[in-house]
Amino acid sequence: MKIYAQEIADGVSERVKNDTTIAYCSAAVLSNKTESDAVQLLLDKVKASSNPNQIDLYYLKSILVSTGWNKNDDVFDPNQTWAARSTPEDKQFNLMHNENDIIGHITGCYVVDRDGNKVSAEDSETPYEFDIVTEAVIYNSWTNPENRERMQKIISEIEQGKWFVSMECLFAGFDYAVKDNAGKSKVVARNEDSAFLTKHLRAYGGTGEYEGYQIGRLLRDISFSGKGLVSRPANPRSIILDSSKAFSVDEQQTISNVSEGEVNMSDNNEEKQLETAPVVEEAAKVEATEVQVENNVSELEASLVAKETEIQAYASKVTTLEETIANLQKDLAAMDKEMKDMKKKEKDRSRKEKLVMAGFEDSEADESLSLYDALSDEAFEAVVAAMKKKWGAMKDKMMKEEKKEMASETEVVAEEKTEVAEESTAAIFEEVKTTEATLVDASDASDEIEATRASVAEWLTNNVLRK
Repeated sequence: MKIYAQEIADGVSERVKNDTTIAYCSAAVLSNKTESDAVQLLLDKVKASSNPNQIDLYYLKSILVSTGWNKNDDVFDPNQTWAARSTPEDKQFNLMHNENDIIGHITGCYVVDRDGNKVSAEDSETPYEFDIVTEAVIYNSWTNPENRERMQKIISEIEQGKWFVSMECLFAGFDYAVKDNAGKSKVVARNEDSAFLTKHLRAYGGTGEYEGYQIGRLLRDISFSGKGLVSRPANPRSIILDSSKAFSVDEQQTISNVSEGEVNMSDNNEEKQLETAPVVEEAAKVEATEVQVENNVSELEASLVAKETEIQAYASKVTTLEETIANLQKDLAAMDKEMKDMKKKEKDRSRKEKLVMAGFEDSEADESLSLYDALSDEAFEAVVAAMKKKWGAMKDKMMKEEKKEMASETEVVAEEKTEVAEESTAAIFEEVKTTEATLVDASDASDEIEATRASVAEWLTNNVLRK
């Protein structure tokens, strides 16, 4: 089954891919057992060729499928159904569509029109409306007592009209049957442009309607794969025609009881015929649908352009934001480096100060700072404390020694100063005496000499005697 992009976008692709079989059931109703002598003669001939009167077989016949529109909005086109008319033969007959519970098989099939007339399989022209009738047998002989009792009960209930038949078929594709309010039907080919209709089909969860049109699934490449005996009706036209024997008709005979219980496959008895022109031609004629498809495509294209514009705008915003983020990251990195440098300087300053307090010279502290970079603050404080303790002990010892030396030097200096002072005083006084004597001896004592003498005395007092 080909899947289109629009069906993937609509979320129905898996259902379309997996739903390639259908089955619908209809009432199993007994037919009128009174036939004309001519028909009875014909039936006797057919029995001889259809392996009749086998005690371990229960013969029955039913309408398998009818062309038209069924209650599930699955549409059996005359051309497609005619092409599949021989595919039911030799297929399984099961109970409740359970392939593990086979109760018989289909022995033959043929086509009749809506009046019950046999349609030749060799006809070159496809009938407008028709049914496919299948002949089948149910196995009524079982060695297991439980199986035997179950089958006897089922056969008894078939004759009471309590069971129904259900068609099973496979299909490889589908198109869309579009029907307006007047009941006129058209066929729209399923392709990329029309695939938006799939989600509106009832088979895939839709309502079966689109803008006032009823939408059906027209099956393509059909192969009937069997039928089941079921307990619920759905297609009233597929009825069990005879519960006692299988029979057929030739081109000159009809089955008078085909119409018994006849009900159209749709929900009402309005005309449900389909035009059988080629799909491409039919699709071209559905102008309203084509216009809608074109409008949808235009809307999608406009939406895509708008989305592309939005995407470009968002891409531009993203680029601007990325540039802003990059610049902020650069600024943050610079600030982080500056902060680290400031913290390093402050840390070095503080550590240098502590090293100096611990006894290092400035130059020694500067040179040794790098040696302590790997140390944490706690480890560094421990090292400084140890240095201070050791340096304090050394300092105390050095101060004691220095005091001793200074005391000794003070005594020596004092003695030397005393000796120098005494010697200086004696020399000075000797000079003074000599000068004074000389001045006294001078015959012309005057005020100037007196002034000089006073000045010398003051100098001695201030500079020598005080020391």
